Amino acid sequence: MLKKIQGLLKGTLKYLRYQLLFQYKLGWLYDLLIQIKNSLFGARVRLEASSVCQLQCPACPTGTGANRGGVIGWGFLKFEGFKKIIDENPRVKRVELSNWGEIFLNPDLPEIIEYAYIKGVRLEALNGVNLNNVSDETLEFLVKYRFDCISVSLDGATHETYKIYRQKGNLYTVIRNIKRINHFKSEYQSSFPKLLWQFVVFGHNEHELPKARKMAKELGMSFRPKLNFEPTYSPVRDERYVKIESGLHVASRDEFLRKRKRAYLCPCTQLWDSPQINWDGKLLGCCVNRIGDFGNVFELGLNGALNTEVFRYAKRMVLGIEPPREDIPCISCEVYRTRMESSA
Repeated sequence: MLKKIQGLLKGTLKYLRYQLLFQYKLGWLYDLLIQIKNSLFGARVRLEASSVCQLQCPACPTGTGANRGGVIGWGFLKFEGFKKIIDENPRVKRVELSNWGEIFLNPDLPEIIEYAYIKGVRLEALNGVNLNNVSDETLEFLVKYRFDCISVSLDGATHETYKIYRQKGNLYTVIRNIKRINHFKSEYQSSFPKLLWQFVVFGHNEHELPKARKMAKELGMSFRPKLNFEPTYSPVRDERYVKIESGLHVASRDEFLRKRKRAYLCPCTQLWDSPQINWDGKLLGCCVNRIGDFGNVFELGLNGALNTEVFRYAKRMVLGIEPPREDIPCISCEVYRTRMESSA
C-alpha cells in the first residue's frame, strides 16, 4: 500500500509540476507538496560524481573542454564529501550521480556505492554514462549494492556510427560491460541496476533506430530515444521517419516547443524537487547551469545553501514572479529566456 501511495504522489507531482510552477506560478504549493513527499518517502538530490570525461563528443561542453575553466571545473566528488552530505541530511534517500562527466572515472565510486547501500540511499545515473572505462569490481558493486538505475549513452547500433559522436569511445567495450552487469545480475539474482539505452537521435544515426531498439531488448535494457540538444550538429534528415521510429512524434526540440508550448526538457523544476550540486559542493540548482553557483553545500550545509536569499529569489525569478537580476545565473540560461519570451 505504501508503495502505491508513493507511486501515486510521485506521478501526480510529475504530471502537475509544469502547471503548478509555470502556468499558475504556485511555487509555494509545489514546495509544500515536495516537503510532504520528502517527509514521507525521502528527498532527492543531484550530486555530480565526476565532471571529468575521457570522450570528446563534439557538441558537449565537457568533450570540447568548455567546462574546465568555468563553474563546473574538472574533478571528482570525494567519498568524504558524499558521506558528509548523506550523514548531515538523513532525509536524502535518492541521489543522481551523473551530470557533465563520466562517473566511472571517479576512483572513490566503489566506496560511494557501498556507503549509499549501507545508509539506505538509492543511487541513479540517469543523465547518462558512457561505460567505456570501468573495472569488473565496480560492475559487480553496481549489482551487489543495488545501484538503482543507469542510462547508458549509446548513439548507434554499430561501432562505425557510434564513434561519430562518442569520439574515443568503443561500442564493443560498452556492450561487453553491459553483458558483465547482466552476468552479475544473474549471479546475484538481482534486477538491479535497471539499464536504459539512451539514443540521442542525429542525422547520422537515425537509420539505426530499429536496430538499436532490438539490441536493447536483447540486452534487457529499456530503449530511450532522445532529441538532440544542439540543432546545428548533425540535424535529422528524414523528419517523418524519426517521428515514427523514435516514437517521440517530433523530430527536434524546436518542434516540440512549437507543439507543446514548453521546452523539451525543463530542468528549472529541479530547483524545487532535485537540486543539482557540483562535485566540489557548489549548489548549481539545475543540471544545465554552467554559469554560476548559489553557494557551497560543503560550507553552508544543504539546507543553508537552499535557503540563501539568492537561491530563493532564483526560484521566484524563473516563475516570472520577480524580475531578472544580474547576479542570478538563470538570467543567461536559454531555457529561462525561451520560456520568458514565449509567455510574454
